[in-house]
Amino acid sequence: MSDTPPAFDPSGFSLEPLGRRIDKPWGFEVLLSPPDAPYTSKLIHVRAGRRLSLQVHDTKVETQTLVAGRGSVVLEGSDGQLHDVPMEPGVGYHVAVGQRHRLCAAPDQDATIFEASTPELGTTYRLEDDYTRPHETEALRKAERAES
Repeated sequence: MSDTPPAFDPSGFSLEPLGRRIDKPWGFEVLLSPPDAPYTSKLIHVRAGRRLSLQVHDTKVETQTLVAGRGSVVLEGSDGQLHDVPMEPGVGYHVAVGQRHRLCAAPDQDATIFEASTPELGTTYRLEDDYTRPHETEALRKAERAES
């Protein structure tokens, strides 16, 4: 066993900061990870009184935590019912593949949530949406991000 670390190809190393803002009808997201990373990280900013769609992913797994403001996450429990869970700062809320969920800001205060997930592949099925948007496919996601 050697005490020498393995050799790495420095051509893939970067010192460039990342942060791409994507405006949404409920607020905005800031994408923090490179598009080709084996994970996705983002900040989700939800304006007071707004909420994301009630949605389910066919391939994506997420963990979310409240970093500022007040908000809640609606999560489907093992009983098949939706539960409105007030978010606590610094606590992780896990969303499994196929689990219905929705992020909501408090009526009187914005909420900022950090999300770490598997890559944003597959389809986000919008079961309910205040903005009557279609399901989010990989093609729609790519087009939306090319515009910003």
